[in-house]
Amino acid sequence: MASLSQQSDDSDDGMDDFMEKFKKEKYSNAFSEKNWEEEFNKVPMFMKTAPDEIDPMKHPELAAIQSIIHDDDRPLEEQAESLKDEGNDYFKEKNYKKAIVSYTAGLKKNCSDSNVNAILLTNRAAAQFHLGNMRSALNDSVAAKKFKPDHLKALIRGASCCMELKKYTDALQWCEEGLKLQPTDKKLLELRATADKHKRAAERDARKTKVKEKKELNEREALLAAIKERGIKLLKPKQRPKRSSDSEDDDGGSSRAMAGLDLDGLCSAEATGAKVFLDEQGVMHWPVLFLYPEHQQTDFISAFSESSSFLDHLTLMFGEELPPWDTNRKYSPQNLQLFFEDHEKESLHQVNPETPLLKILQHKRCFVKAGTPSFVILVKGSPFCGKFLSERKTHRL
Repeated sequence: MASLSQQSDDSDDGMDDFMEKFKKEKYSNAFSEKNWEEEFNKVPMFMKTAPDEIDPMKHPELAAIQSIIHDDDRPLEEQAESLKDEGNDYFKEKNYKKAIVSYTAGLKKNCSDSNVNAILLTNRAAAQFHLGNMRSALNDSVAAKKFKPDHLKALIRGASCCMELKKYTDALQWCEEGLKLQPTDKKLLELRATADKHKRAAERDARKTKVKEKKELNEREALLAAIKERGIKLLKPKQRPKRSSDSEDDDGGSSRAMAGLDLDGLCSAEATGAKVFLDEQGVMHWPVLFLYPEHQQTDFISAFSESSSFLDHLTLMFGEELPPWDTNRKYSPQNLQLFFEDHEKESLHQVNPETPLLKILQHKRCFVKAGTPSFVILVKGSPFCGKFLSERKTHRL
């Protein structure tokens, strides 16, 4: 009887034989320093030369590639069907971009089966729809309908695209075409009801907008007539210089255009968007800009009544509480001088603070620029005032 020690040795020898056999079988096809070049040459990607005859059993990868290369030997309808199925698989995975590539490849086969082409286009429209490419989706739906006018899915997709594009009248038309084929289709009935609702709302909003625009136009025309009646001159915004061949009338490059008042001259350049307007009593109110060049500051009055004097506003602005930038407290109403600029002659005209705004705007050399009269305010007798006026031609009171 063998001892335990001898049994153990026999067992170890058997295990060693088994592991050696396992290693040989497991790594029999592995790369080694001796065979790596030969093994690499069996991989299609790295193969230097392909065998003359491909045995699917010996070279399954090459056989698969060969079948793909010779895919064009199949009928076009079959090829388009395969690409459609491939696109559908991508679509199910929500990989819409790859689905579009497959559907497009199928369409490029130009097969004679109208039904296949209609399905390819409709499916591509669905993928485009999910990607948010509504116009492309609508174009595919239109093309699908040409291949197969009774293709219900194409009609539903076309209606859905029109809804997203806010083409409610077109959406209704697509719905009606589909409902002729399938009067009880739930999706088409819902789309038609929604399209009709939005179409009515859009038409109502369009009517309101038209009424509002007409009212605003009438108000602006009345305002322009009132400005013209008062003899106020608007300075039009500068236009792009015209070439000599563009115009027969050349006034020497004057920036002034007073003969015809138009709406462009009423646009305020201020960020507030304030504009001149007539109140219910027919009194005109202007946005007015005060400039303080000594401190590079401005004040903006959004509604300066034409009947109010400058002193009315200056008393409020420079009363007990002076602006923080007036550190020397010089800007009291009795110390201030006002001027408006003649933009054409680049000169200043002094303004009496007690004069109403309307009278100043009616001055023959006063032109309202960008819908906003502007005035320069200086401290009388100050060094800055003397220097500022000495550098400009000034017409005093």
